[in-house]
Amino acid sequence: MRLPKSRLLSLAGLSALALAVAGCGEVNQTIDKAQACLEAPKIVADLGAQISKLTNDPQAMDKALDDAAAKLGDVADKAANTTIKEASDNLADKLSGISVQNVNDAVDAAQKVGKETVAYLETVRQACTN
Repeated sequence: MRLPKSRLLSLAGLSALALAVAGCGEVNQTIDKAQACLEAPKIVADLGAQISKLTNDPQAMDKALDDAAAKLGDVADKAANTTIKEASDNLADKLSGISVQNVNDAVDAAQKVGKETVAYLETVRQACTN
């Protein structure tokens, strides 16, 4: 049985539409990855700048850590790249787990944040260059 020409054109049109939709999904993932690759290092850089100024203000440092953790959680939610998502979630959890009650805690927190963010940025760098 032979399909009418109009049906063949309709099937061809549906196939083209399906390919276009599939292609759009790939573009969105690339955009999400690109955004995550820009946002994640900025969040960490901003946190680093704040931390260095807040070693004598434990409450403000604690808030800065929580704010950065929330921002990293947002990046993780948006990230199409699994590596960036997992690394952002992991660092957000670590930052949320740091409690700064006094100046000694603030000094310890600054050192821990420095160590953790270096590892995080390396992971993000590798994910963003692949």
